[in-house]
Amino acid sequence: MRFDHKCARVVALALALFGTAAVANPPAQRAKLPGDSIYQLDLHLVDQGGKAFELRSLRGEPVLIAMFYTSCKFACPLIIEQVKRTERALGATDGKGLHVLLVSFDPARDTPAALMAAGEEHHVDFSHWTLARTEPAGVRKFAAILGVQYRAMLNGDFSHSSIVTLVDRDGRIAARSDHIDNPDAELVAAAARVLHEVHAEP
Repeated sequence: MRFDHKCARVVALALALFGTAAVANPPAQRAKLPGDSIYQLDLHLVDQGGKAFELRSLRGEPVLIAMFYTSCKFACPLIIEQVKRTERALGATDGKGLHVLLVSFDPARDTPAALMAAGEEHHVDFSHWTLARTEPAGVRKFAAILGVQYRAMLNGDFSHSSIVTLVDRDGRIAARSDHIDNPDAELVAAAARVLHEVHAEP
C-alpha cells in the first residue's frame, strides 16, 4: 500500500495535535526535519537491552516500523515474519541496510527482558532490529501517527490493526502495508527505492 499525500497530511495533523520536538532539541535542528517526519514526535523509548533512546535517533537510515506486543499469539508473530520476508526479498546486503523498530502496545508487561526474550524466540538480528517500549501516552501518540488502531481487551490482550510502515532516512512515511500473510511487492519496491536513495548519496 503506497503512502500518498492525503496520508502525509494526516501525519502532519497528528504531529500538530500531539506536539513535536522536546524543549531540549535546538530549534535549528528541528527546522531541518520535514514537516511530515515522524521524528517531529518527541518519543522516549527503552529497548530490549534496557537502553533509553529517542525516536529521532534513528534518523539517517530507512526504518521498517510495526507495533506489537510480546504475549500476542496470532497477528504479531505474522507481522514479525512479514518484516523478515521483506528483508529476505531485498537480499543479504540491502535487507540489513534497513533498521527494524517494533514498539509494544503493552508497556505494563513488556519489560526489556520480555522484549529480549521475544526477539530471541523469533530469531531476530539485534544488530539492526530494535524491540522497544514506551509509556502509555507514547503508545497512543505513536499509534496515531502510524495510523494503527488498537484497543485493550478485558483479558489483557490487544485488538489491533496489523500495519508495517516504511520511513525514509528523514522519517517521512514512504509506504505502509497491511499484508501479513504473504510478501508485499509494493513494500519491497519502496524499501529498495529508499535504500537506493541512501546509497546514491556521495
